[in-house]
Amino acid sequence: MEKPIRILHILQRMEAGGTQALLMNLYRNIDREKVQFDFLVHYKEKQFYDDEIKALGGEIYYFSVREDFKVLKYVKELKKFFREHKEYRVVHGHMFTLGWIYLYVAKKSGVKVRIAHSHANQSERNWKVVIKNIIKRLNERNATDLFACSKEAGEYLFKSKDFQVLNNAIDAKKFQAENEVRQRIRRELGVEDQFVIGHVGRFQPAKNHEFLIDIFEEIKKERPDAVLLLVGTGDLEDKVKEKVKKLGLADAVKFLGNRRNMNEIYQAMDVFLLPSHFEGLGIVAIEAQAAGIPCLCSDTTPTLVEISPLMKRISLEEGAKRWADLALEQGENEYAHQNMYDYVVCADFDICSQAKRMEDFYLKKYMEES
Repeated sequence: MEKPIRILHILQRMEAGGTQALLMNLYRNIDREKVQFDFLVHYKEKQFYDDEIKALGGEIYYFSVREDFKVLKYVKELKKFFREHKEYRVVHGHMFTLGWIYLYVAKKSGVKVRIAHSHANQSERNWKVVIKNIIKRLNERNATDLFACSKEAGEYLFKSKDFQVLNNAIDAKKFQAENEVRQRIRRELGVEDQFVIGHVGRFQPAKNHEFLIDIFEEIKKERPDAVLLLVGTGDLEDKVKEKVKKLGLADAVKFLGNRRNMNEIYQAMDVFLLPSHFEGLGIVAIEAQAAGIPCLCSDTTPTLVEISPLMKRISLEEGAKRWADLALEQGENEYAHQNMYDYVVCADFDICSQAKRMEDFYLKKYMEES
């Protein structure tokens, strides 16, 4: 049997995040006898998915430019890497801030297929946005193929260039609502008889955790039995904990860290909130709907997430009180905790079809450049 072709994915690190979840969903479901994934990351420390990647047969190459910011050293390391690894004819990049460097070096090193993939529909509004606007124009120039997680994400990074949308698909069967699972996980979390609000996301500015806490404070005024589950880690976690304590909500907010059983954690929830400043897609909202959980998301989240009657989008300008009122209304959604499998499949968010699509794409591109 011939060896599988190897695809090199380049991104920050294989932490518990949306882009990483997509890649792992693809990796688990792709035919690994034909296509294998390897990863070039930009932090040295071990990450959430590293052990699973190695168990599936993948390699991880650790660079450090995001830690030491030595760009010339990074370029030198990239040139050496591609000289020593001629097996990579396809490079799939997921971070445009450094894409203009690694795609350029890959091009000069003879890598024929160079993919740029957009995962965000805007940047944080600060001084960095000027630099990022310049960099994103350079990013596409060295790419042969363009992908995005949504129409909005593609237009943000690639403007009028032709790009393909690859839905951030999930294993829809794994997330199906099951009452037994719901009751068990609520017991394990100690929230059996409470009104459970949930959120999944890294503690970073884009996720808007401080506003989320404001919303929860308003919900508590109407539902004293409410509890908030926060899944994720990140730089702002301590700051959010301080705010929770200051508002006297410490007993009602559970910080769960990163979890591998998210298909079960969602089912403990009564309502899922995603008040992000921006999202490339918002795969967690797809997962929550797949688990039968009513969702309330900011209108900065692409319309693509509206895959079922469980979804409602609202402007951040409406304020915490309005968000709280709608969250309570969503808790009464008639479709809550029902089987949403058909909705996920019809919206083309089931991983089986997307994995086969990418498998065919990689194989075709690889053979064309052989």
